[in-house]
Amino acid sequence: MDIGFTFTPRFAVKMLEKALKLYTPSLSEKPIAEFLADRCDDLGFENIHMDEVGNLIATKGSGSPKTLLCGHMDTVPGKIKVRREGDILYGRGASDAKAPLLAMLFAAASIQNNNGTVVFVATVDEEGNATGIKNFVKDKLDFDYAIFGEPSGVKQVTISYKGRLAINLRINVGESVHASAPWLTKNAIEESMIFTSELKKILESGQEGKKKGMMITATLTEINGGISHNVTPKECVSTLDIRIPVGMNCKKVEEKIAESVKDIATKRGVEAFYSIIDETEPFEAPHNSPLVRAFTLGMLDVEHTRPTLIRKTGTGDMNVIGTRLNIPVVTYGPGDPHASHTVNETVSIDEYLRGIEVLKRTLHHLKRLHDRKKK
Repeated sequence: MDIGFTFTPRFAVKMLEKALKLYTPSLSEKPIAEFLADRCDDLGFENIHMDEVGNLIATKGSGSPKTLLCGHMDTVPGKIKVRREGDILYGRGASDAKAPLLAMLFAAASIQNNNGTVVFVATVDEEGNATGIKNFVKDKLDFDYAIFGEPSGVKQVTISYKGRLAINLRINVGESVHASAPWLTKNAIEESMIFTSELKKILESGQEGKKKGMMITATLTEINGGISHNVTPKECVSTLDIRIPVGMNCKKVEEKIAESVKDIATKRGVEAFYSIIDETEPFEAPHNSPLVRAFTLGMLDVEHTRPTLIRKTGTGDMNVIGTRLNIPVVTYGPGDPHASHTVNETVSIDEYLRGIEVLKRTLHHLKRLHDRKKK
């Protein structure tokens, strides 16, 4: 069955090797953006352009459905010599996330006119402050489905990410004294440790028997207090990273935080103030959506097995798109997520090529399932 553009495995691997040789830490993505723009031109994409922050955007095909394929171009810092050892390809970004990004590029190239529209977006700064995706979603978006490119393993599809609340908690004990007489006042750092421990206990209570992917977690990630080595701290600021599972929402968690901060402050006899520094709702794609079903069929075609649908404990770009547009969104890509950011980051060449085929077949099935749904 002909489903469009064909390519040789050798060419696909060569393009990935070239992409890996471009060192592109966050906010230094221009070399790979230009490289991808040239490849998009070669492969017949249209409306190829870069936006004001450096995201590359290109379109292939026409008609419905309209599907977003989005991956990021940047990597964490640290160069790794690009080399092949048998089936293994080494290089910074091999897993996170240039292999998923190139896999989506070649899959998108298979789409022909009247077989659906694919918008390929390669974003900047995903490993930093998410400048790319934040800028992209500022515009009015119109998609039926979205796939984000991150390493999931070729036989797994990520259908869910937790939401996130990050808060700054400021504790003030009223005064400071010489460290030689600590009994004269409370210590803001010590009070912050007690305060965050109690808040964590309240937020995480009542979860016995739940799997990690369905548990709320509160983690102390930063603490900053004190002005001198011999003065007790009057004030301390700590940061809590709170991950929220599907079935809960940020508003409910915020209400519990507000109530708990007030109660603990009264009990401890300190002043406490908190501010929200990040808020992202949890998201899970419907298991019976055409997108998840298309992945199942695509994987059966290539791998002869059904995909494992996984929930991740992190928070990703799919949360933003999924909750804003209320459309099915999944994350998929070749590569081992445990290899990401490591000093010897790798990807299996065979898995990379199979990942391309899974995505191609998925897009093919998605067109048919979408049209059937509309009837």
